[in-house]
Amino acid sequence: MLPAKEQLHIIQSGDANIVPLAALEKKLAKGVPLRVKLGVDPTAPDLHLGHAVPLRKLRQLQDLGHQVVLIIGNGTALIGDPSGRNSTRPPLTPEQIAANAQTYVEQAFKILDKEKTELHWNGDWLTPLDLGDILKLAANFTVARILERDDFSNRYQAQQPISLHEFFYPVMQAYDSVEIKADIELGGTDQLFNLLAGRELMEKLDMEPQVCLTLPLLEGTDGKLKMSKSYGNYIGITDAPDEMFGKVMSIPDNLMSRYLYLASTYPVEDIEKTIAGLEAGELHPNVVKRQLAANIVEAYHGAEAAVEAEAAVDRVFKQHEVPEDIPEFALDLTFGDDGTVYVAALLVEIGFAGSAGEARRLIDGGGVRISGEALTAGEYNVDPARLAGAVIQVGKRKFAKLV
Repeated sequence: MLPAKEQLHIIQSGDANIVPLAALEKKLAKGVPLRVKLGVDPTAPDLHLGHAVPLRKLRQLQDLGHQVVLIIGNGTALIGDPSGRNSTRPPLTPEQIAANAQTYVEQAFKILDKEKTELHWNGDWLTPLDLGDILKLAANFTVARILERDDFSNRYQAQQPISLHEFFYPVMQAYDSVEIKADIELGGTDQLFNLLAGRELMEKLDMEPQVCLTLPLLEGTDGKLKMSKSYGNYIGITDAPDEMFGKVMSIPDNLMSRYLYLASTYPVEDIEKTIAGLEAGELHPNVVKRQLAANIVEAYHGAEAAVEAEAAVDRVFKQHEVPEDIPEFALDLTFGDDGTVYVAALLVEIGFAGSAGEARRLIDGGGVRISGEALTAGEYNVDPARLAGAVIQVGKRKFAKLV
């Protein structure tokens, strides 16, 4: 294993916050593999690069020689993590949890070394707990302590309802750390309270407490909001290679260092050299961004797919060509009283807009083309002759052929 000081430098890369730092330094000084825990609730089936940030850090620790422990929260998901919530999270059924968990695990092992990863399901130890066990665990925490977390405090002050079962979430997550004897637990910055609960419970049970390692939330392609499907600014790890490449190329230049640290597979030393080169003006941002896009695509789809994705994106952006293998739609066009077709409804039907209102905004912004010709603002109805065999383009990456 690397010396403790070198390991610490790598672990702290990407603005990782360690609580308490001295405790981690002491653990690393032992020179033995540490048990590093990440618990995830399978609340959604598909991951994006924001979800992958703690998995990337987990892989980094795995490569340093530590024992990675991935916990699938099929037990805690029945409660629902209240972190960052201003209302009670709707419960998932066991069937939904199982389906989401299957795809989550498959996607997680695109990042982690499966052969070196301990995989656990916390329902295995949480479900058998009886009332006495739960009360004994709950006795280690006070209501005042639980109400210290921002989301509960804010909801309480605003007189918004807090269900009693939500109080048990940090208790159950803390018990996970006890069960697997964690040395380090990872999570986003919004998870610090839950991580500290694990540390507190371990101390009260006379165990060496875990260290809490939090990671920043990754901004999406808009460069402002955290990456989220609901914001439409996400890069899915199951996105098609050329779509993934194009999305990475669209991130603002000022986010490149963040993506290099949090989303790429580059060694920390190489990232630091690249950032220094950018700051000194020795490297061109566009060149670095292309390399970053290729690296991310390769991580999830392989080296050959990364080369093909770059070529496909170049055909669209540089040579203004229509990409190969675009989806085809056989639609029964609905004509208005004047014999034209309402394009806004058409865009909703093929999945390029969530509503007619959103479609109209895309048209008004010049973002919709029919066979290469942009619709003008307010041009919502078109002659059906223009649509026969036409290629519909929305933005830079969405194409569909009407047949």
